[in-house]
Amino acid sequence: MFNVQRSSQRHTLKERMFNVQPTKRQFMAGFFAIVAILGIVRYFVQRAQRLEDTPIVQKDQKYHRIRGVNNYKTAFPDSQSVQIVAAEKWGVLPVKNREDAESRKKELVYVGESPYWHVDRLSSSIPYLVPRAALMLQDIGEAFYDSLYAKGLPFHQLIVTSVLRSMEDVAKLQRHNPNATEQSCHLYGTTIDICYNRYQPLTREVRNDTLKWVLSEVLRDKRNEGRCYIKYEVKQGCYHMTVR
Repeated sequence: MFNVQRSSQRHTLKERMFNVQPTKRQFMAGFFAIVAILGIVRYFVQRAQRLEDTPIVQKDQKYHRIRGVNNYKTAFPDSQSVQIVAAEKWGVLPVKNREDAESRKKELVYVGESPYWHVDRLSSSIPYLVPRAALMLQDIGEAFYDSLYAKGLPFHQLIVTSVLRSMEDVAKLQRHNPNATEQSCHLYGTTIDICYNRYQPLTREVRNDTLKWVLSEVLRDKRNEGRCYIKYEVKQGCYHMTVR
């Protein structure tokens, strides 16, 4: 009898616990508590994202100054007549068309994908270079990242706008652009165009002018090392460079 009574009391207590209806004040307090918790979570998530965008450096490490070059045309003056000599020396025989390029892949290296650069949508060239030029592009990309890190800037990919052109590509260009030369350095797989007024951000974005100054320092050093010839192209908005 005593056990039955205790069981009945427990059953009644459970019913009371689960049938309790919260008051309006309790409901509003619970609602605002949940909103406050969500706000705190959002704050720490956004803070973590901002920290990811910031280069990790030691407390006592100082950022390197961004200097650039004094004059782009003076720093990168190498004309077509200079670059074509190097292109003929280090390049492949001119490719006739896309099919010819596909059949000669053993002489060329695919450069369409890299963590250091982004290849623009190509309409008049294909993303292949001779191994010597591909290595030069790789070294430029690595040096650009190193320089960004040393200056406390977030990583950005370089943008490649032109690579290997076939004789067919050059002929099409000449129909639209009378100034396009028939003896293009791009025919030999030794020459690339890198945009200086556009970059591909990987985290937070930085002004293009700032990145242009950083890139100019990297290219000046590579040119001074005898790695490449470079022409600063004003109308095309790119550095036109050929491996040496």
